[in-house]
Amino acid sequence: MRVPEVTRQQALTWRLQRQHLTVGAASVVEVVRTLAAVSVFASDPDLAVRRRLDEPGEPGEVQRALADGRLVRTFSFRGSVQVMAPETAGAYLAVRSAGRQWALRSWVDHYRLEPDDWPELRALVREVVANGPVPPQEIADAVTGTRFDHLAREFAEPNVTLIKPLCWQGDVVLGPDQSVGLTLQSPAAASAWAGIPPLDEAGPQTVLEYVGTYGPCTREHLDHWLGGGLSAGRARLARWWAEVDESLAEVDVDGETRWVLADDLPGLVDVRPESSVVLLPGKDDWVMGPGTKDEWVVPAECRTSMTRGANPVLVDAVVRGTWRLSGGAVEVDAPAAPSDVTAREVERLEALLRTP
Repeated sequence: MRVPEVTRQQALTWRLQRQHLTVGAASVVEVVRTLAAVSVFASDPDLAVRRRLDEPGEPGEVQRALADGRLVRTFSFRGSVQVMAPETAGAYLAVRSAGRQWALRSWVDHYRLEPDDWPELRALVREVVANGPVPPQEIADAVTGTRFDHLAREFAEPNVTLIKPLCWQGDVVLGPDQSVGLTLQSPAAASAWAGIPPLDEAGPQTVLEYVGTYGPCTREHLDHWLGGGLSAGRARLARWWAEVDESLAEVDVDGETRWVLADDLPGLVDVRPESSVVLLPGKDDWVMGPGTKDEWVVPAECRTSMTRGANPVLVDAVVRGTWRLSGGAVEVDAPAAPSDVTAREVERLEALLRTP
């Protein structure tokens, strides 16, 4: 069977549509579910999400979705905090937990906490946060006088390294309001929370979701996202890829072999390349999903600025410069960007940033 051929510009045009950058989404949750996770640190999750909506609404949409439980905030990718959809977050957390970092000898020795001790500690923590959000001090108070007394200081500080495995295993998520400092609550506070599925279900699911959002992609891209991002391990990723092989389709992109979901192949082949200018916040998933080493999206001369979290200017889906706010106005440094299209995108972005 002949492998379908598409151009790189077709592929990137299609990906822009899939990630709601040229075809807007209907809701905040739809955007976050599509992207899997939206970074909080060194980024602007509200801008990243609202730029992808048909009707962007007012600033603060993501915070409102966190407050009413449509989204959750937790430690996941790259050890940092992400905004995630409660319906799908559990699958990524299952992958993040696969490596069982808390069972490493360095962890066991430092925290004086054996792997077999975790179920009892986790149960205690779940009880504390059930009526959250609560500060970590309440967990410190709860462990005081128990056999986990030596961890009271760690929770009181708080030591987020110790809190991360509790997030990965689905015992806690971070409270919705960052302005009051670190708080913890049960993920079940989000009505759509689906729990942590078995790893043999979660792994293949996350592979399919990545290919659906970031395709046409290579195995190396998947290793970056679920391996480097979530520490899944190459052997597991290879096994999961093999398990979903029948759901994937090979495609030739300007002579390079990549993969998409088989169901998406007709749409990709039929897509017509389009010119565009898109302004995004730093650390946006458009860049972080394939990774800053992917020269399809990030040319070598732009890699340093993207790694440092500069705001990217996409010209025909490729990073060609940066932008910044100066006195409330958007200033663009991207000589390759067409002035008329850029002006319209600047106007759009300034409207998104404008408070009522």
